Amino acid sequence: MGKVQKYRKIVFYKNYFQDFFIKQNKKVKAKIVWTFDLVEDLERVPETYLKHLENTEGLYEIRVQFGSDIFRIFCFFDQGQLVVLANGFQKKSQKTPQKEIEMAVKIKAEYENEK
Repeated sequence: MGKVQKYRKIVFYKNYFQDFFIKQNKKVKAKIVWTFDLVEDLERVPETYLKHLENTEGLYEIRVQFGSDIFRIFCFFDQGQLVVLANGFQKKSQKTPQKEIEMAVKIKAEYENEK
């Protein structure tokens, strides 16, 4: 078994993502982890799983669906490859809540300031 070539590496920034992750049930966690693997392993990730957020500078959302539940985890790239995870939330409506986007923008700025 050869080692699978990974196209991206997901890293967590502070506890933003973990705080969201620990609240999820086992099956949702498994689906999130599965989706992360996909994002790391596929050269071209379908928009179903990773999508640029309109009207943002370099903010993406990893999209996780489990049954009728929809989860979004914000992320951004560093040096083209690293996917740095920010906050996550469960989507309850069609539109991504503005306060979640603002939070992700803040986390991204915080990350860039600390580099």
